[in-house]
Amino acid sequence: MTAPRGAHATIAGKIVGTEIGAVSTSLDARWLMAYSAALGLDDRRYYDTASASGPAAHPLFSVCYEWPAVLALRARTISERLLKLAVHSTHHVVIHRPPSAHDRLLTRAQVTEVRSTRTGTLYVARFSTVDRNGRPVTTTEYGSVFRGVETDGQTRLVVEPLVRPLPPPSSEARWSKPVPVASWAAHVYSECARIWNPIHTDLAVAREAGLSAPILHGSATLALAVSQVIGRELDGDPARVREIAARLTGMVSMPSTITVRGRARAGDLIAFDAVDAGGEPVLSDGVIRT
Repeated sequence: MTAPRGAHATIAGKIVGTEIGAVSTSLDARWLMAYSAALGLDDRRYYDTASASGPAAHPLFSVCYEWPAVLALRARTISERLLKLAVHSTHHVVIHRPPSAHDRLLTRAQVTEVRSTRTGTLYVARFSTVDRNGRPVTTTEYGSVFRGVETDGQTRLVVEPLVRPLPPPSSEARWSKPVPVASWAAHVYSECARIWNPIHTDLAVAREAGLSAPILHGSATLALAVSQVIGRELDGDPARVREIAARLTGMVSMPSTITVRGRARAGDLIAFDAVDAGGEPVLSDGVIRT
């Protein structure tokens, strides 16, 4: 892995607090079903257009309607030449109620934290989505590390905290499931999720960013893992998920196989993680609240 072009560039701490106005997104059954299909899901609930509310939304579907707000916020705060250096590193979403095919949603975004890390600069943003009546649908804190990029300060916005649930402690996995990741997985996910970032699909851009080849989206890795937990622990019902948090601690190459592991379960919390074929973590400290 080579050094990313753009190393020694700087992200200013003063961008913390920057926000954008509401971004409007209309959902439809086609989008919900396409996202589920990209994850290889075959449960009929994800494709039931005869249901009054339409197909069930995968609990990570929020990343789809948040993506336009991600782009708008980054355009206001990050130099364009640095954008390809971002790698998804943390994710925490609270699902106030599942989105549906009939929703028109409004998403506001704000930078809440910038600080140095071992590999670059962590950039955290909060995305607050409501429906057309102003009722909360999802709230997400999304962290990205800009690899090889420095910051001139460490700043965190003083806002009401989105308290991350702690996974129940466990010493060993209760179950594990290998999940194959095809060579074309990121292409399918990009188009079905409507999330396009060229480091996931364009070899030349990936190499410019210091990667040897494109990597799978962090949100796809998390969604694949969450899908396994739903199937094993929640009778396949995605509507039972109320909150998800995890750290994305490794890059997933394509093709490859990741192994999702169910760990402790206590009360309404389920712990999980995932490793690559060599046993190295790609997703750590995963927790679902039901």
